Amino acid sequence: MTTAPRIASISRTTSESSIELTINLDGTGVSNIETTVPFFDHMLTAFAKHSLSDLTVKASGDIHIDVHHTVEDIGISLGLAIREALGDKAGISRFGDALVPLDEALVQAVVDISGRPFLVHSGEPAGFEFHLIGGHFTGSMVRHVFEAITFNAGLTTHITVLNGRDPHHIAEAEFKAFARAFRQAKALDPLVQGIPSTKGAL
Repeated sequence: MTTAPRIASISRTTSESSIELTINLDGTGVSNIETTVPFFDHMLTAFAKHSLSDLTVKASGDIHIDVHHTVEDIGISLGLAIREALGDKAGISRFGDALVPLDEALVQAVVDISGRPFLVHSGEPAGFEFHLIGGHFTGSMVRHVFEAITFNAGLTTHITVLNGRDPHHIAEAEFKAFARAFRQAKALDPLVQGIPSTKGAL
């Protein structure tokens, strides 16, 4: 079973953003998030809390143009950090699933730490992608974040919005459901010997 600390730090700087991010997969959900995008701070704090991952993010970018670049680059950095922190993936549960409500919203997320990036994302109501959550965070960014995390972490992720009316509630339920599913998948299982795959690699 994996015993080394599952911690990774990523520094990513482009002409559009500057990101410093650290994740501890064996944490307790403590976070220190400063992205300059308030609603995204809220979502990343929820991800850390409900995935039981300690997460620190310090970011700045060209949000005077749009939050898009900063948010997407943080998603990329988080995915890269998750991949690095998982190491050889020995002893992990690998699969996780969660069904999370937030008032009228209900979201299901399923995660496989497969090494094969794939995202299936569906069910957001018509017009959600155009809504400005908190007046600054476009609903379309929710999918962009999950794409960035999934593809850079090497996850197979299915996220399905089963119900919802309020865009804030829908987005938050998506992040919480993903966090809970990821929490199960990354967990070390004492019954798992080595890599949980018939191929011997993930």
